[in-house]
Amino acid sequence: MPATQPAFEALLLGVAQDGGLPHAGCDCPQCSAAWHDPALRQPVACLGLLDHRARRFWLIDATPDFPAQLQMAKQAGTPPAPPYSLAGIFLTHAHIGHYTGLIHLGREAMNTRHLPLHCTPSMADFLRGNAPWSALIEQSNIRLHRLPPHIPEALTDGIHITAVPVPHRREFSDTVAYLVQGPDRILFYCPDIDRWQGVDLAGAWQEGGVALLDGTFFHPDELPGRDLHTIPHPFVRDTVQFFRQRLSTESPPQVLFIHLNHTNPLWQQGPERAWVRERGFGVGKVGMRWPLA
Repeated sequence: MPATQPAFEALLLGVAQDGGLPHAGCDCPQCSAAWHDPALRQPVACLGLLDHRARRFWLIDATPDFPAQLQMAKQAGTPPAPPYSLAGIFLTHAHIGHYTGLIHLGREAMNTRHLPLHCTPSMADFLRGNAPWSALIEQSNIRLHRLPPHIPEALTDGIHITAVPVPHRREFSDTVAYLVQGPDRILFYCPDIDRWQGVDLAGAWQEGGVALLDGTFFHPDELPGRDLHTIPHPFVRDTVQFFRQRLSTESPPQVLFIHLNHTNPLWQQGPERAWVRERGFGVGKVGMRWPLA
C-alpha cells in the first residue's frame, strides 16, 4: 500500500434520489439536459467503504446503478493495485433506490456465493418473504446478517459500523442510517429520513467528521401536482436551520447533502447552492473520499 494512501476510506459513489438523474419519463430542464449530455447524469446515492490493506470494500445500499458503482469501488485502489473484492453490502431500507441492485447478485448475473448482506430484521424479513429476493437466499447468493440497532459491528481493526434507526415511510421495512467510526474520523450516512426532530443523533458528530444527509427536496414547490406529505423529507432549508442551531461553531463536521431529487435546484451553481455554502454546508459529489484510518 502506498505511503500516501490511508488504510481505510469512505468513497461517495452516488448522490441522486432513487430515480437518478435523469428521471425516467421526465423532460424537465435538468433531466432534458442530462438526456442530451451524459456528463450531467448522476447515479443514485451510495457509499463505498474501502479497506485498502485487504483490497476489499463494502457498499452501503445496492442501487439501480449497482454495476457502475461496483466497478468504481473495485478500481478504487492506487494503480497498479489489482481490483478490490466486494466483502459485503449494508442496506438502509426497502425503497427501490436502495436495494433493487441486488438483482445483479443472482444466477442471471454475478451469481455470488454467500455474500454477507447486512440489514435490519425487518428488511431481512422483507427479502426472505418476497421473490425474486428470496431466491438470492435460497440459492445461497447472499447470507443475511441481521443488525441490531445502536450496536457497533467491526469491519476491520479500528473500524466499526452502527445502524441508527431513523423515521421514514415503512411500507415494506424500517429504515436506518449508518455511523462509520474510525480512529481518524466519524462519518454519518443518512440518505432518507422524514424529519430530524426526535432522532437520537448522539455520537454522530465529531470534530473533523463528515455527515452525508438527506437533501431530497430544497423547497416544497419542486413537484407540482404531487402531495409531498405522502413522500416526506426535511427540506434542505429546514435541515440547515435545524443543524446550525446544534453544531459546534468552532469545529463543526463537514455536512453535505446527498439523495437529491432530479428537481432539486442544488444540482445547479445557482442562488440555492450559494445559500447553502454561505451557511457552512455543501453538496456531495461522486468521487469524494474521506480517510477514516
